Amino acid sequence: MTSDDATYANVTLDPRANVYFDGGCVSHTFHLADGTRKSAGVIFPGTFEFGTGEPEVMDLNAGRCRVLLPGADAWVEHAAGGSFAVPGDASFSIEVLETLGYVCHYG
Repeated sequence: MTSDDATYANVTLDPRANVYFDGGCVSHTFHLADGTRKSAGVIFPGTFEFGTGEPEVMDLNAGRCRVLLPGADAWVEHAAGGSFAVPGDASFSIEVLETLGYVCHYG
């Protein structure tokens, strides 16, 4: 990744799209040179529930959303430049208010 956190160098991209919710979310998985797995994608406006297999951190590079994390009583708003963490083996709800661009970090 460069110093401005906007790009990643020396990656291997899986060209197969991960498509969820009838196209409401589309992402691509990529691996860094050290084997670290990430995904980059877009989520279109709507409300969705995602499940996690391992802990995830979502870095938002565009848009705006509200998130209801496991065990939380209230939705929290996040926007471009922000991030949120989700525990592994859990589910969370997300309401996308403006088309969301993101990078997901696993583990």
